[in-house]
Amino acid sequence: MHYQVLAFNHHNCEQSLREELAFTDEQERSNFLHELVEFKFIHEAYVVSTCNRVEVVVATSDNFSAYHTILGLLSKKSNVDFYRLKSSGRRYDDEEAIIHIFSVVSSLDSLVIGESQITGQVKEAFKFSDENGTAGPKLKSVLTYAIKCAAEIRNITKISENPISIASVAVAQAYKIYGDNISGMRGVVIGAGEMGKIAAKNLLRLGCDVLLLGRDLEKTQKIAEELGENVKADTVEKLLKYINRYRLLFSATSSLEAIIQPNMIENRNFDRVWFDMAIPRDIGDMGLKKLKLFRIDDLKNISNENYALKQEQAIQAKEIVLKFKDEFYIWLKAFSIEPVIRDMRLQVKASIEKELQRAIKKNFVPAEYEENMNKMAEQMFKHFLHDATQNLRESSTETEDSDKVEVIAKIFNIEY
Repeated sequence: MHYQVLAFNHHNCEQSLREELAFTDEQERSNFLHELVEFKFIHEAYVVSTCNRVEVVVATSDNFSAYHTILGLLSKKSNVDFYRLKSSGRRYDDEEAIIHIFSVVSSLDSLVIGESQITGQVKEAFKFSDENGTAGPKLKSVLTYAIKCAAEIRNITKISENPISIASVAVAQAYKIYGDNISGMRGVVIGAGEMGKIAAKNLLRLGCDVLLLGRDLEKTQKIAEELGENVKADTVEKLLKYINRYRLLFSATSSLEAIIQPNMIENRNFDRVWFDMAIPRDIGDMGLKKLKLFRIDDLKNISNENYALKQEQAIQAKEIVLKFKDEFYIWLKAFSIEPVIRDMRLQVKASIEKELQRAIKKNFVPAEYEENMNKMAEQMFKHFLHDATQNLRESSTETEDSDKVEVIAKIFNIEY
């Protein structure tokens, strides 16, 4: 068995392509996953689709075929050219895949390292696949070790102190532009999800008032009440009114199309600072001279500054990732040998039964001796296999013998 990740993220893939690849709803994701696991060489799969990444994670018996199958299905789903995807995505196989998964869950691969959202997003991605029957124990074991790894990194390093998300980076950029003058301003936050709430909380800390816009007024009002008295709620239906009244705006909705377009602007000479934190983008190409528009990829410089501040902790965290990768493979190899040993013994038992029945039929052995002969043959083979199975168990955990289990399985014609 092998592991593979095909990643399209902020490291190697521009935002526009990530938008094209993003999964727009649960049904689309479910259909894609079921198509994947219909191929016999792909045993399990889940998809992580966030503002910064679209990544397909699979347990497979054939990495080469799995890679081209994932590319083909992504190309079909998104109408993006196969070869464009091939040149833009990053492929991770086996140990590299495990290291990547552990790094993602530990937020070492995030746009801003140390942010807290990604662990939950990956857990939700696996849960969705598990509930839809496209993921199971093979990928669950990886995620279990990844979560342990993330917990140890949080406990040992300071990498997650004052955790930062894209929303808080956006607010920090707004503060960089306005300085202390931001206090007393009203920030419009579109979207009452996790990203919107984080933006609102950070604006409140800077002394801003917040206008929170959502699709469901009752839900949005409830969230506004939880955030405090300086947060007012309204619906996105009144968006036109507010984008022409206030200059500071943060948008993070799940809309499939841009919700703010150039024809909605009434005063083009009004200074504005907007942050589009959505994938697909919430704000179209505006063409406004007095608009400072920041999209997700525009925040990379700030995230790089944050990374520089945490270099030492990041190096330590990567060492922890490698340690957990080794521990996972030791466990995996030890776990993987048991089905092979079991099937070897079942083959022996079947052979004993077959040959004993043949001997009885040809009168080589009296029928009344069958039980005793069977016990004797089983004991002989147990004794014969004892040292071999013990050696297999011991060597299965050694890195230099990593292919031994597969070789033994092939020799005995055991599906592995």
